[in-house]
Amino acid sequence: MAKWFFVFLFAFFAAPHCIAQNNKLLVEGSTPNLYVVHTVLPKENFYSIGRMFNVAPKELAAYNNLQFENGLTIGQPLKIPLTGNNFTQTAASDQSEALVPVYHTVLPKEGLYRVSITYNKVPLDYIKKWNHLPSDEVTLGTPLVIGFLKVSKIESPLASKAVKSSAAANQDGTKPIPPAPIVSDRMPPVKNPNADKKEQQKINEPLHDTSKGSVKITGNSTLNFSGGYFKKLYGDQSANKSPVTTVANAGTFKSTSGWQDGKYYCFNNEATPGTVIKVTESTTNKTIFARVLDAIPDIKQNAGLTIIVSNAGAEELGAGDKFSCTLSYFK
Repeated sequence: MAKWFFVFLFAFFAAPHCIAQNNKLLVEGSTPNLYVVHTVLPKENFYSIGRMFNVAPKELAAYNNLQFENGLTIGQPLKIPLTGNNFTQTAASDQSEALVPVYHTVLPKEGLYRVSITYNKVPLDYIKKWNHLPSDEVTLGTPLVIGFLKVSKIESPLASKAVKSSAAANQDGTKPIPPAPIVSDRMPPVKNPNADKKEQQKINEPLHDTSKGSVKITGNSTLNFSGGYFKKLYGDQSANKSPVTTVANAGTFKSTSGWQDGKYYCFNNEATPGTVIKVTESTTNKTIFARVLDAIPDIKQNAGLTIIVSNAGAEELGAGDKFSCTLSYFK
């Protein structure tokens, strides 16, 4: 009888450890206060958990509002902060460190763009590469890698979950250089607590300030991508879906995309992220195909707008910063 008792007791304590080792690291919190949660196991303390997640023991206690001297309790949830010391979204690490994927679970009506904004504006190309995504489309409930926990290859048991550095870095082994972020006079201002006033003003420059190097939409289109890169995908999305057509008021936002590749993007409240919308300008009768990034930000400047398209798309339409158009898509 005693033998079976000890077998049961071992299974009771070992099971959570096995589950913890097999589970993905799921990110919680919001930028810049991101963290993962670890459940304290038998014989663990601030030192061992700190070595596991590459966090100083006393920093771990302070982050959880705990007294370092009091120790930890089995089953206690502990927040592990993701900081510049133990978290990377450029997959940069040294030879002694292993990169363990950190995941976000896709929420309803959430697209890659929203995921990017939520987690430090990590470039979409990085998310697609890390998750082997052929397109911007994601499915509800899908776990997406949004960065990597940097841990010691020798001291951390989490190193067994690591990916090869080559899977997260550039092919030449160099540190990836993030592209310029999307900046818009239609989007909510980007708030950077570490920026001074002059730097913050520069981040939130309006779209049409040509003296600062912005591209001004003139109404006379100089682009001609025959509707853009997503034209074929528009037709592919028609299968088993109902067509929707509506007259709309449109606005624009500044983006680095579309000027060289014809990849036009938009914000819209009705179509789900990833949907391609056919946009026909009412005056010029020109058409582009824009892919939905997310819902329209709920701010004063966007009142009355049904769609907001990237300025490269508006340029091909021959439109100004606000215009009337017809939208067609499949739902």
